[in-house]
Amino acid sequence: MQSLRMIENWPVPTAAAAVVRADGSVAGAHGPQQHRFPLASVTKPLAAYAALVAIEEGAVELDEPAGPEGSTVRHLLAHTSGLAFDEQRTMAAPGTRRIYSNAGFETLGDHIAKATDIPFPQYLREAVLEPLGMEATELAGSPAKDGVSTVADLIRFAAELQAPRLLAPETVTAATSVVFAGLTGVLPGYGHQKPNDWGLGFEIRDGKSPHWTGASSSARTFGHFGQSGTFLWVDPEAGGSGAACIALTDRAFGPWAVDAWPPLTDAVLAELRSA
Repeated sequence: MQSLRMIENWPVPTAAAAVVRADGSVAGAHGPQQHRFPLASVTKPLAAYAALVAIEEGAVELDEPAGPEGSTVRHLLAHTSGLAFDEQRTMAAPGTRRIYSNAGFETLGDHIAKATDIPFPQYLREAVLEPLGMEATELAGSPAKDGVSTVADLIRFAAELQAPRLLAPETVTAATSVVFAGLTGVLPGYGHQKPNDWGLGFEIRDGKSPHWTGASSSARTFGHFGQSGTFLWVDPEAGGSGAACIALTDRAFGPWAVDAWPPLTDAVLAELRSA
């Protein structure tokens, strides 16, 4: 795909990208596909997927207590537990505000580790990474931000999100649909959003503006971006049948990304439409 060559002009030392069709085939790829990049918060969708496996296996339940008083696994996944961004401090009653929380995902990881008697990085590896053949991916700490991966591996994950094998399709549909609709909150790097809609571990595009995806991205687009200069989105309407895009870099998120990412997404979507 010619659109992916746009990453050559990004002000970053290293960048790699790919587009994955709904059937799992690769529409295009550019840059070093085997280069391992820190994912930062793109770790969260991987951690969320492992949590959904734990739910389907019966190790935990979506609405069982976890985190602050009144909070559940569902609240932790949807950033509505009330926990602060990066500390174990409760800032709101569960379900009343969308407070983006690394602490919430760390609490979730601890909860699953206790329920399964398996350290969360190991659970993620056994539940998601190994079955998908993501051999270059690992979690070396926090389930909120300490993943490392390659575009080649995330191609496999993007294919899974569009045609699930590890989870029931209806589970993935629920996880990528709005949970606790209408809550306001801050989207890191993009300011206050009303509403600030999320699914279970996945951010939902809806009508947010400004946003890190494109002006032509559908409202159904879901995914995540990371402060290490990384993103993964899935647009179920891209090209008529759906597609995903992955971009990994080794420069921290900042104004350069705000300027560079939406034009890439719009170019990718336009190329998929014309194909």
